[in-house]
Amino acid sequence: MIPQCKIKVVHVITRFDKGGSAENTFLTVCGLDKNRYEVLLIKGPSPSGCSGDPEIRAAQANIDTVRKDHIRVITVRHLLRNLRPVSDLIAFCALLRVIRHERPHIVHTHTSKAGILGRWAALLCRVPVIVHTPHGHVFWGYFGPLQTRLFIWLEKATALITDAIITLTPQEREDHLNLRIAPERKFIVIHSGVDLGLFLSDRLQMGEAKAALGIPPEKIVIGTAGRLTAIKGQDVLIRAASELIRRGRDLFLILLGEGELRQKLEQMTIDLGIAGNVRFLGWRTDVAGVMAAFDIFCLPSLSEGMGKVLVEAMAMGKPIVASDVGGIKDIVLHGENGVLVPVGDVAAWVEAIGRLCGDPEGRCRMGDAGRPVAPRYSSDEMIKMIDHLYGKLLTKTI
Repeated sequence: MIPQCKIKVVHVITRFDKGGSAENTFLTVCGLDKNRYEVLLIKGPSPSGCSGDPEIRAAQANIDTVRKDHIRVITVRHLLRNLRPVSDLIAFCALLRVIRHERPHIVHTHTSKAGILGRWAALLCRVPVIVHTPHGHVFWGYFGPLQTRLFIWLEKATALITDAIITLTPQEREDHLNLRIAPERKFIVIHSGVDLGLFLSDRLQMGEAKAALGIPPEKIVIGTAGRLTAIKGQDVLIRAASELIRRGRDLFLILLGEGELRQKLEQMTIDLGIAGNVRFLGWRTDVAGVMAAFDIFCLPSLSEGMGKVLVEAMAMGKPIVASDVGGIKDIVLHGENGVLVPVGDVAAWVEAIGRLCGDPEGRCRMGDAGRPVAPRYSSDEMIKMIDHLYGKLLTKTI
């Protein structure tokens, strides 16, 4: 039953940083109409590191924005992303206490760990509506076979108590259905919303952007953006760039993002003899300004729920080369706005990037084809669909 007073919604997530799942959660809690919803955000501990780190400052700015929007924030310090049985039990008890005290109409969890702990806590507290957004999945690419099977079993068990599972793309829904995580009626596809404002701007031209990075205008720039971690596959892109440079391609590679693999990836460029043609720019607030320099945007992920950064790149008119995996194929249409290549296949990456490097007209055609696609994934459209889902589920509880 839709309550006469404000609808109280609790969102639960482990890592509220600048990653895709956290940004989706941020846009959701801020975008819900505060005249209709009272929103509480439960999160894990804030990212650790130097207070001068731009990513940490940006994550804190998001928390400040959430609070200014009259959204309460509760930090559960044991709500961690990694599997830690003792910490997980403590976090579960903390979630029970908070949810029991708040008595929300809806609990909406995000990502696997928070989804499992938060949904069971919601069930024990008799929350009327339980919603989960996996933001991709951990069914392959993340863990070994034993841990992966454990997560699949936990997801199947927890889906039994879930009213709706939001997948970001049709392919992500199909992945869940193929593993029989839940019946089809429980799934709804709602894209991960993207704030496209800066990326739709043409304020910075490609030549100016290249000059700002110290790259000559005639150089072909290929680039990617994402956390420097194994699942994002940047090593594949580095090896492909190395082979293209060895074959005489006059190109630069730009990697936006930070992560635990940065030192290893930097050493790889040195070992391959291409360090002078590679820029590791770290985490930046001016992503659109940097991406303006790209001739080709690349996403070599080993697993990806949707890939919001692809939408940002398309909004800027960039042709795409991306892994043929997960929800990427729902956004990148092979031969139209980009090229899909087999996961981890360096030779295929070399061929795809090399072909686009030598085809400026093809790059323009693919970039132009991507521009009108991007607005379909706006944050406003996402909020409308989530609001409709909440109302539908609450009506069913009558």
